[in-house]
Amino acid sequence: MRPARTLLKIVRYFRRPKVFDTTLVVVLAFPAIVGVPMMLLLGDPSDAKGGAVYLAGMACLLMRRGRPVLTAALVAAVDAVGVVTGIVTGSNVHSLIALYSLGRYTSGRTAVIASAGAYAVYAAVMVWRDPGQAAWVATLFLVGVPVGLGQIVQLRAELDERGRREAADDAVRTERRRIARELHDVVAHHITVINALVGGARATLPPEQEITRNALESAEQTARQAMSEMRHLLDVLRADGNEGPDAATGVGADRLPELIKEAGSAGLPAHLSVTGEPVALPTAVDHAVYRIVQEALTNTRKHALSARANVLLTYEPAAVEVEVIDDGLAKDSGGIGGAKGGGAPGFGLGGMAERVALCGGQLSTGPRPEGGFRVHARLPLEQT
Repeated sequence: MRPARTLLKIVRYFRRPKVFDTTLVVVLAFPAIVGVPMMLLLGDPSDAKGGAVYLAGMACLLMRRGRPVLTAALVAAVDAVGVVTGIVTGSNVHSLIALYSLGRYTSGRTAVIASAGAYAVYAAVMVWRDPGQAAWVATLFLVGVPVGLGQIVQLRAELDERGRREAADDAVRTERRRIARELHDVVAHHITVINALVGGARATLPPEQEITRNALESAEQTARQAMSEMRHLLDVLRADGNEGPDAATGVGADRLPELIKEAGSAGLPAHLSVTGEPVALPTAVDHAVYRIVQEALTNTRKHALSARANVLLTYEPAAVEVEVIDDGLAKDSGGIGGAKGGGAPGFGLGGMAERVALCGGQLSTGPRPEGGFRVHARLPLEQT
């Protein structure tokens, strides 16, 4: 097994583009590298010049992948100079490799235009060398066959890549449908049960327990809203389109007033301030703004005593900033962050950080010197 693995590593190493091209040039140029000095020592300068032309053409092949048009042009120029000066009588193997690379690593239109130019150069040189022959026919095969072969290989590679992408997309769609089924079977079912139990409990309360009735009604509304958002998310997971899961959840900066109102009905006085000219936000940023405020208000309700929250949304030309601050005293944890005893933060801040990072923004959180907790996020906007 060890020799096989070693051989596999060697094969993979030489399949790297730069390594393969360098090895190809060295192997093909090695006879000339050794032969040119020997010809000079033996007093044969004409053959040495031919070897030098061959080496110059081979050296151009080192950039055949990155700049195939330039490579073909340089090789054609080297061949033309060699034939016109009488050093060589025709093209060589480096010409075929350069023309193949022209077809392999360029688009169809560019390949046609560049190969037409190469055909004109080679045909003119061949006719100049031997006017009596129909050199244009032989040149047509010389240029057309390697360029056409390169185009065929390129087409097959593109078809293979497309097949791999389609297979990957199918796997993603299948996994999304599986996740949707799991969410429906587990989360949606339990939310429905909770909603039914809370509604039943509210219906059985005596009329004088108004505070408890309002709390249960708020919990019931929250459960219904969570169920509605869950259905939207399941629809996205089942869909085969290119829209992300955030696109259909129906939450964004325009729903912050409703969120503030819900927080107040749940016992957390909150105020929303908007500065700047509101603009349509990218889907990911719009969704992140809503979720950051939602998570911050939820954690304030859970972890702060006698708290009031202020939400500030600022629109800038290149970014949007959202800030949530509270002035409450921590119960058993650190305000919005939910870090017990000032220790490591809980999952709330981790989720915020992930959302902000996905949008390419910056997040800062921590206790305020005057008391309470602060969450501040700056999210860049997409520039057109």
